[in-house]
Amino acid sequence: MSSSASKKHAVFITCLIILWYSTNIGVLLLNKFLLSNYGFAFPIFLTMCHMSACAVLSYISIMFLKIVPIQRIKSRSQFLRIATLSMVFCGSVVGGNISLKYCRFRSIRLGIGMTKDLIFNGMSRGEPSFHLYGFIMCIGATAARAFKSVLQGVLLSNEGEKLNSMNLMLYMAPIAIVVLLPAAIVMEPNVFDFVVSLGLEHKFMWVLLLVNSTMAYGANLCNFLVTKHTSALTLQVLGNAKGAVAVVISILIFRNPVTFIGIAGYTMTVMGVAAYGESKRRYS
Repeated sequence: MSSSASKKHAVFITCLIILWYSTNIGVLLLNKFLLSNYGFAFPIFLTMCHMSACAVLSYISIMFLKIVPIQRIKSRSQFLRIATLSMVFCGSVVGGNISLKYCRFRSIRLGIGMTKDLIFNGMSRGEPSFHLYGFIMCIGATAARAFKSVLQGVLLSNEGEKLNSMNLMLYMAPIAIVVLLPAAIVMEPNVFDFVVSLGLEHKFMWVLLLVNSTMAYGANLCNFLVTKHTSALTLQVLGNAKGAVAVVISILIFRNPVTFIGIAGYTMTVMGVAAYGESKRRYS
């Protein structure tokens, strides 16, 4: 790759990461706003709205706008991998949304970048809003997110059955909806009546829900693109850096309390991301 092409690629990746950060943090903040201010405590239904937007917008982008050509599923094994990715994705997003009900926004972002007992103990003592169930859901979502990154990396880069990001979203989202709809009916039985009554009372809620779902499509698409153009490991490291940025923004918006131990944890996360970036630069 020439120097000019390398610079263009670096600029493209940087812009892609900034867009991913912006849409992802926007979705998380709107999720927290809906859950906290409107009593929208239905994470499964909210995730289903996100997947519905992903399915509709991907279909429009491919079939009508012709942004990318349609790609067909080539084998049963490829379909099974897509279905597995859909279910893992649902688990990661639903777990993250459930954790928002119990933990402060920044607790969740810290939880995404942590491991094992040392940080569990540090977070439980250093986070004023620590909640064990919310923490467990956050950790489960983090594990599912890591597995999802590896699986989507395979689907986006396997030469024999490679899909582009938009086509992967097109096939993945409807499967996720099929999984989430019965789960919402069983686990959130009053959700549809609640959403309709809430929408009649607060008409602006529909706008927020639409913007939230559209931003979720952008965040998911950017997530796939970042995986394709970097790697699953880089995606996880960048996700930790994104978490640190999100924490700062959430503190400014929600005025959450912060402790010295919490600040130390965020600092360690940023230092780890910087060390990873430096090691990649040296050996690339």
